[in-house]
Amino acid sequence: MVNKYMDLIKNDKIYRKRILMTLFGVIICAISVGIFKIAALGVDPFQSFMAGLDKLIPISFGTLYVIVNALMLAFALIFDKHYIGIATFINLFLLGYITQYTYEFLQTVIVNPSIVVRVICLIIGIVIICFGSAFYMTADLGVSTYDAVALIIVNTWKKGKFQYVRIATDLVCVVLGCVLFVLAGGSIKDIPTIAGIGTIITAFFMGPLIEFFNVHIARPLINPKSE
Repeated sequence: MVNKYMDLIKNDKIYRKRILMTLFGVIICAISVGIFKIAALGVDPFQSFMAGLDKLIPISFGTLYVIVNALMLAFALIFDKHYIGIATFINLFLLGYITQYTYEFLQTVIVNPSIVVRVICLIIGIVIICFGSAFYMTADLGVSTYDAVALIIVNTWKKGKFQYVRIATDLVCVVLGCVLFVLAGGSIKDIPTIAGIGTIITAFFMGPLIEFFNVHIARPLINPKSE
C-alpha cells in the first residue's frame, strides 16, 4: 500500500513536470516564430499559411491563430480525439499571442535589419524552435491541431505513410500561404519572406537538432537518474 501511494506521488510529480515542460516548450516555440518573422527568410510550413492568411484578414495574429486552430481542433475531435491533450490547448491559446507580442517587441528593437542580422535571427530562431520542440514533444501531452491532421489522415483514415502525408500537408500550407499573400496585395518578390530558406530548413532539417536537445536536456528532465 505504501509503495502504491509513493508511486502515485511520483506519477503526479512527473505529470506536473510534463505540464511545465509543455508550457515552457510552447512559449519558446512561440518566441522563435516571432524571431523567424523578424528574419523574414521564411517560416515553418504552417506558419507560412498563417502569414498569408494574416496579411489577408485584418485581425490580430494571435486571435487569427486561435480561430484557425479551433477549426482544426473541431476536425480532430470529430474524427479522432485521442490525439488531443492539454498540450493541444496550451498551443492553441498561447502560441499565437506570444508570437504576436514577440514580433511586435522585436520590431521596436531591430529596425530595418540588414541581411546579416536577418541571417543571425534565422539561426537563433532555428536553434530556439528545436529547443522548445524537444520539451513539447518529450512531455507527450498531446499534439498541435496541425500535427493531428496528418496523424488522422494516416492512422484513422489509413491514407498513406506519415512522412509523405506530412510533406503533402506542408506543401499545401506553403502554396496556400503564398497564394493568400499575393491575393492580399503582397509582392511576388516578397514571397521568400514567408516561404524561403527558413521554410526548407524547418520542414526537412530540424530533426537532428531536436533529437540532440531531447537526449541531452528534455528526456533527462523527465527521467533523471536520481529518481
